[in-house]
Amino acid sequence: MARLASNGSVNSVVDLPASEGGRGDIEIVPHPDPLLEIILSRPLSLSPATPSLTAVCAGFERGEWRCDRLAEHLIDWLPEFALSPSEYESISGRTMAAQLRRAAGLVYQSSRYRRRGEVGELLLHALIRQTFSTQLAVSKIFFKDSANDTVKGFDAVHVVASTAGLELWLGEAKFYSDAMGAIRDAARSIREHADADFMRQEFIAITNKLDPSWRHSDKLRLLLHPNTSLDQVFTRLSVPVLITYDSSTLAQFNARSQEYITAMRMELDEHFARFCACRIPTQIRIHVFFVPLNTKGALNEAFHRRLVACQSI
Repeated sequence: MARLASNGSVNSVVDLPASEGGRGDIEIVPHPDPLLEIILSRPLSLSPATPSLTAVCAGFERGEWRCDRLAEHLIDWLPEFALSPSEYESISGRTMAAQLRRAAGLVYQSSRYRRRGEVGELLLHALIRQTFSTQLAVSKIFFKDSANDTVKGFDAVHVVASTAGLELWLGEAKFYSDAMGAIRDAARSIREHADADFMRQEFIAITNKLDPSWRHSDKLRLLLHPNTSLDQVFTRLSVPVLITYDSSTLAQFNARSQEYITAMRMELDEHFARFCACRIPTQIRIHVFFVPLNTKGALNEAFHRRLVACQSI
């Protein structure tokens, strides 16, 4: 299996079409070292419009699925995920502990965490950053009025910056234990969120939350401006979709082996085919991430313990 790689003028944002193959020099922003390994990948097909697939797993250690290590890895991403770009870039040795404590407090402060989706949003953030060299534009956390609010809309707002301009990445995360439910709800969310009126409202919300000192704020404001045609926006739009589920196949193994890889690929191909069979928009690029879990509940508990610890450092 391959491990995930680490990785002009304002008007050019809307003048140049985005493409997977000709994006110019992409601006790479450092991020935590990769953990997840690719089990299966399928490239984006534009004719006919078929999503890309990246399926990853945390792997095994000493006979067990690496639940705790995955939870630790998500904590590694926490400051970048929860803080504004300028806050994150200003972290120093003097402010490190305070900023981690603040980031952890922003995620949620509740004992009723088992049905929350922040773990999925954080996992999606890490995956698209590592796989497609995106950058965080606005964290969904900034749309909350309080730490324990639940917020509708896109679960990730990222960009890819290159010499060709900005690509807009608006993500959906379904942190579920049931694969069928996650696939169904992911497809429904994509259909709903591709609606023109919804897009315009979301663009207003995003623009209002942009960090004014972030280097790409002006370009993104222009791309999301009401005077910019949605036809132009859609040429620069990608929708990454995270689907997690409790995997019956993964639960049968306790070490990486060729038998494990073969069985997981069969399971993942079946789930991907079900997703592609759903009624999903064809005018936008969709990138699907499947993350099989031993159990969602175990990962939720492991992450919650670490989040609470960070809130009290």
